[in-house]
Amino acid sequence: MKIESLKINNYGNLKEKEIHFADHINIIQGNNESGKSTLLKFIANIFYGASKTKKGKEFSDYDRYKPWGQEEFSGKLTYTLDNGKKYEVFRDFNKKNPIIYNEQLEDISKQFTIDKTYGNQFFVEQTKVEENMFYSTLVSMQQEVKLEQNVQNAMVQKVANLAGTGDDSISYKKALDKINKKQLEEIGTMRSQGRPINIVKEEKFKLQDEIGELEEYKERKKEILQEKEEKQKEIEQIEKLLEVMKKVKNIKEKEKLEEEKIKLTENLKESQEQRKRQLEEQKEAQQKELKEKIIEKSTTQPLAKNKKILVSTILLIISLFLESITILFLKNKIFMILFGFVAIVSLILFLLEIKKQKIVKQQYEQRIKKEQKQNIEIKENIDAIEAEIKILQNNIEQQEKEIEIQKEKLQANEDIEKEKLKENSNRLEEIDELFKIQNIAWQLESKEEERNRKKLEYHSLELEENTISPKLEKIAIFEEQLEELKQREKELEKENEVMELSKEILEIAYKKMKQNITPKLTKQLSENVEKISNGKYTKVNLSEENGLIIEKENGEYIEAEKLSVGTIDQLYLSLRLAMAKELTEESMPIILDEAFAYYDEQRLENILQYLSKEIPNNQIIILTCTNREKEILNKNNIQHNVIEL
Repeated sequence: MKIESLKINNYGNLKEKEIHFADHINIIQGNNESGKSTLLKFIANIFYGASKTKKGKEFSDYDRYKPWGQEEFSGKLTYTLDNGKKYEVFRDFNKKNPIIYNEQLEDISKQFTIDKTYGNQFFVEQTKVEENMFYSTLVSMQQEVKLEQNVQNAMVQKVANLAGTGDDSISYKKALDKINKKQLEEIGTMRSQGRPINIVKEEKFKLQDEIGELEEYKERKKEILQEKEEKQKEIEQIEKLLEVMKKVKNIKEKEKLEEEKIKLTENLKESQEQRKRQLEEQKEAQQKELKEKIIEKSTTQPLAKNKKILVSTILLIISLFLESITILFLKNKIFMILFGFVAIVSLILFLLEIKKQKIVKQQYEQRIKKEQKQNIEIKENIDAIEAEIKILQNNIEQQEKEIEIQKEKLQANEDIEKEKLKENSNRLEEIDELFKIQNIAWQLESKEEERNRKKLEYHSLELEENTISPKLEKIAIFEEQLEELKQREKELEKENEVMELSKEILEIAYKKMKQNITPKLTKQLSENVEKISNGKYTKVNLSEENGLIIEKENGEYIEAEKLSVGTIDQLYLSLRLAMAKELTEESMPIILDEAFAYYDEQRLENILQYLSKEIPNNQIIILTCTNREKEILNKNNIQHNVIEL
């Protein structure tokens, strides 16, 4: 892998910088505080992001390198992998994820895994190098090179750690000692005394004994709780039934109001039927009266009056005939007077009867007219009665229909309300029975009395419970404490299992490292040291008993602590270079920030020649504030690229 170029828009004290790198050795030269270490951090943060967590430092990368009072905090890096594929990464450090472009400048950011914590993992997926390993092996920063004599042992330890565990900050032995110490102090063992696990077990046994003495009260408490639970269930059942009964009662009361309305309609219908019957009786009476009048009219003709006229007429004719006979033949004055008198009387009677008949006729005609008028009135009255009867009949029929509809509606509403109650209740049969009860209020009152009685029984149990509660308070506290102790014991046992597992995994990883990686590293380290030191040191070995040991030219083995700090620094750098080959299949860039500040001229020339000849495929980026590296490279005709900051 090669870094082609950088474009820094704004990052730390670097602004509007564009840098192009050569494929092999690059010298970035600048005075102190000119931004060399910032440049290194820019490269790392482009690949892994600028973390906002401090990670044990005073400031996080984000806070340390974000320019004050400016929103622009971004840059771009172009690189090419060993397979020839070229990528550009633009990162706005205010955001978690960068934008990755391929050679066709297509955004391929979504082709890589997006971690919720660390963001886009493109660089890890491409190179298999995580951030901590990037800093531990591929980068040598200025603050890691300390030549004071009092930190010489720390430098040796870092070399040993790197060779033994793959991380210069992790020592297998110290890690194991820390786990054992933590395990003893925070957990303890079956043989230890006064440790957390021992204290927990002792307190647990003591509480178990005290709980045993109070067990009889606990049993009675269980019985009371069971009885209370049963009573509570009974009360709840009654409460549910009461709730249903109240709803049924409300429905029944509403139905009663509707029934009253129906009854009013029925009463109105009945009154109208009664009125109809009265009218029918009146009609019948009127019809009867009319019939009688017709019959009476037909039987009340003035026949008798006609006979009297006929008799008087006959008498008049006879008397006149006899009078004329007498006058003509008999000439008897008495008969003449008698017959004349009879004739006069008959005439008078005839005239009187005629007059009387005329009067009777007038009276008859008047009566007939009156009767006709009465008959007309009767007929009109009958018609009015019939019309009213018809209206009443229509009303009655309408009311009958209305009553039927109201009854059907009432029944339908009752069925609907019943179904609603059944949907929300499992008392299906009870609901049907409740709707059949006539006096639901009495039943409701009876159930309320039963509920109150159950509540009194429940209250009695509570009182009994309260009498033994003071005795049970201790057992409750003891049981709670015992449960806490058991939980604590489980937690300690779990922590112990975790620590044992950690030691086991650490042991397996360490053995695997020693079997597979450490021999390769020590072999590579030996070769590197021999070349860097011009054969002064030929072999490096790492043992658990003696730590890091070095073989001198004469075959003598000496402990690394006895070497000069400069030599130890050479070992440390050599080991990093060896580790770089084991990390990934990619030929990763090696970045050295003031790594040779304390090398003498010979050591510096050796390391630069080594980097030039032995690591031809890796890009080397050397950040320095001196001209020494450039002068030695020029002296040895080693091609390199110089970048001035």
